[in-house]
Amino acid sequence: MNTQQQDDHIIMFPFMAQGHIIPFLALAKLISQRKPNTKITLVSTPLNIKYLHSALTAETSTAYKNISLAELPFSCTDHGLPPNSDNTDSLPSHLIVSLFHASETLKPSFDNLITEIIRTEKRIPGCIISDVFLGWVNETAKRVGTLHFSFTTCGGYGTAAYFSIYLYLPHRKNDDSNDLIQEFHLPKFPDTCRLHVSQLTLNLRETDKETPFAIFLQKQISLSLKSDGMLCNSVEEIEVLGLETLRSYMDPKPVWTIGPLLPPFLLGNGGAVSNLRTAGKKFGISPENCIEWLNHKKPSSVVYISFGSQNTIRTSKMRELALGLEKSGKCFIWVLRPPSEFDIESEFKWEWLPEGFVGRMKKSQKGLLVKKWAPQLEIVCHKSTGAFLSHCGWNSVLESLSQGVPIIGWPLEGEQCYNSKMMEEEMGVCTELARVDGEVFSEDVKKIIDDVMDGNKGELMRKKAMVIAEKIRAAMRDDISDDHAKGSSVRSVDDFLATITSRS
Repeated sequence: MNTQQQDDHIIMFPFMAQGHIIPFLALAKLISQRKPNTKITLVSTPLNIKYLHSALTAETSTAYKNISLAELPFSCTDHGLPPNSDNTDSLPSHLIVSLFHASETLKPSFDNLITEIIRTEKRIPGCIISDVFLGWVNETAKRVGTLHFSFTTCGGYGTAAYFSIYLYLPHRKNDDSNDLIQEFHLPKFPDTCRLHVSQLTLNLRETDKETPFAIFLQKQISLSLKSDGMLCNSVEEIEVLGLETLRSYMDPKPVWTIGPLLPPFLLGNGGAVSNLRTAGKKFGISPENCIEWLNHKKPSSVVYISFGSQNTIRTSKMRELALGLEKSGKCFIWVLRPPSEFDIESEFKWEWLPEGFVGRMKKSQKGLLVKKWAPQLEIVCHKSTGAFLSHCGWNSVLESLSQGVPIIGWPLEGEQCYNSKMMEEEMGVCTELARVDGEVFSEDVKKIIDDVMDGNKGELMRKKAMVIAEKIRAAMRDDISDDHAKGSSVRSVDDFLATITSRS
């Protein structure tokens, strides 16, 4: 059988989370635009294939007809998960680790898929791109003799910090002690770059070298670092330190910055919201009604509040946040999900908020309370939005900064604390309100919101955010007639594709 390598079939395999699948689909579309004859196969489990199919069938453009889907069999109940929950958005937080461990069991069926593709096409795919959390895919790629690239859907700083902490566990005093170092240096980063233990998630604080999840992540990260290169959903000009550190992990292999992977309309290039962002979601308010509400507010006068698709806060903190918002007198849109003590998929109950709060906000028209889902992209790009109180998930960060909207940080999980730290210390576009399990009081909320919306600090943050927004737009600038006029991210994508072609 002739199994010569080709450069016109790319296999892509994201981790099973919306925050990962959305950038993977955006990357697939970007590659389709740069190399229209490239065949792309997105691989995932049943629920996620359903999401992807919904997104692709809603596309009116013929440019993406070369993107196909391949479903791997996966039984959630075999791994102690509820039925049809093979996506982190569908799971309570305490079961997400189980999905991580279960992802490794997809290897036999993925191996069979690649073998069948080679048998059918009589040639080897040009490359496989997999999520950094699916490092084992590197072994499959090496077995069949194709290139393998890891894709981190986070930024350079957040990814490098995540690698540093899980590979070295620098917060542990020693192997035989449960004591934690309160403030510690991040390996591979400059000596001045330090984290406080309060910037770690509760589970991570308890993690040591014997913790099963740490062992799992160390294995996946190590395998991903052995890939032929890494793709990063970021922009060269906005994350200098983070990308330098990430490249020290990959050296001498390349790290390509190919972000931001955002809908074209956020970058001023027309287009519409990706259907994947709304698949399976029922908005608590229609985009039209939300925009109509914003249209009646002054420029940069509204605070948008959302903790992402799978994060929430405790009832006590929710009440303090509500009281602080009311004391500030600022207009706001708040995406409400049940507090962390309750099932995140349950119906939100108004009694979780301060007594009379909902009625007062409705009467004053100061606050727009939206249950479960809001049209985030339309909100952050509206001229009335002046700040984003965010969990600092990377997709939300890019969406906000692409519009020059500064961030009030309240990180909760994953690499969010590192993102918040980087945006405050390196970019100057964020101020942290709270972190993970820290106390929050209404007076703190009012002070931070006043500073960001009215104070000199907020004005400086807004100016710096606008500079970042211009750098983001410049990175995605594409001039067909002049390679030197292309943005850094466009050149990076082209260089990545040229690397695949040169190895064919």
